[in-house]
Amino acid sequence: MPQAAWSAKRERQYQHIKSSAKERGESTERAEEIAARTVNKERAQHGESRTANPKTLHDTPAPVRGGHRSHSGAQGRTREQLYEEAKRKNIAGRSKMNKAQLAKAVGG
Repeated sequence: MPQAAWSAKRERQYQHIKSSAKERGESTERAEEIAARTVNKERAQHGESRTANPKTLHDTPAPVRGGHRSHSGAQGRTREQLYEEAKRKNIAGRSKMNKAQLAKAVGG
């Protein structure tokens, strides 16, 4: 257990996050860092720590956020994504197209 203040629940959470990160190919050191940061943030958001960054306290927890911030669609697809779709659709002249032209060509 990295920190004495963690409960058994937080220790299980830490081990789960650490093993998931290692399965994704992270080094042991990086996996431990990711897990510890995640657990400490969760503790802060749930009022389990004495000191916490105010930004952390008001941030939406990941399980609630559910990917709302990432992949919000505000920027749309990248040129590379559009190019790959054009390639799959065998659209001629795709290598000379800019992002707007590719979007129009693939229908998006």
